[in-house]
Amino acid sequence: MNHADAQPDEGPGIREQLDRTNELLQRVLAEVSKTPSTHAIFVDAGYVYAAAGLLVTGTEDRRSFDLDAEGLIDAFIDKARTIFADSRLLRVYWYDGARRRIHTVEQQSIAELPDVKARLGNLNANNQQKGVDSLIRTDLESLARHRAISDAALVGGDEDLVSAVEAAQGYGARVHLWGIEAGEGRNQAEPLLWEVDSQRTFDLDFCRPYVTRRPVTMYEDDGPVPAREDVRFVGAQIAATWLSSRGRESLADLLPGHPYLPGSVDQDLLVEAERLLQHSLRGHAPLRRALRDGFWQHLQAQF
Repeated sequence: MNHADAQPDEGPGIREQLDRTNELLQRVLAEVSKTPSTHAIFVDAGYVYAAAGLLVTGTEDRRSFDLDAEGLIDAFIDKARTIFADSRLLRVYWYDGARRRIHTVEQQSIAELPDVKARLGNLNANNQQKGVDSLIRTDLESLARHRAISDAALVGGDEDLVSAVEAAQGYGARVHLWGIEAGEGRNQAEPLLWEVDSQRTFDLDFCRPYVTRRPVTMYEDDGPVPAREDVRFVGAQIAATWLSSRGRESLADLLPGHPYLPGSVDQDLLVEAERLLQHSLRGHAPLRRALRDGFWQHLQAQF
């Protein structure tokens, strides 16, 4: 007797298994088709402030203008609603820097907005954001990995965001890069532009309603010119306040640059000194040097 002839016919059993598998797949596909797609918006606030400020007011200095973050976030949400018409919003992620990761009053008001999550990196002595890109990557990758989003609108321009885009795309999410028009050249890294699934740029008309230049305080020079020692003392006062608010970590970042101050710190020092002295120090180079000397003298005494 041929053993091959004696084996039972397995064809019907295999066909039944295939039928059950196909039925299960059809059910899964039917459920998936009923589930709405979801999108999220990831905003690098540092990029937005710099790009929108430069476009509307001609400066990236955040102290020179006010940004209506709530209005801009609503505009981003409305734009996403139009682009992702068959999708629901998960939330807006707003990434910014803060000293010791402590919310400023403005950042706290943003965090309290509905459908908005504020995530803070750190700010060093040069007012540079640290850790923001890694926060964006963590959130973008995690949401994509857990299939919480199908589309991500990323508002930013740093080349370091390329890895975040790649990670999200690896889990099947589509990443759409949103940017703000640059007056000259580009304000977004080319490798980032190459990596994303689509690009969109917001122009001056879009940004103008949300950016307002602050009035500049001018001090008259009619009064007596402050003495060098008075200016030096004010510099030390400001240094004490600066150190109290920013901590020794920021001081360690600042000291290697002695005797020079980063532009942002030097500008803050000048503005605050003029406020305390009620006198302009513009055009008084010896007094500016005395101010910096007082500032440095206090900081070095604390290290």
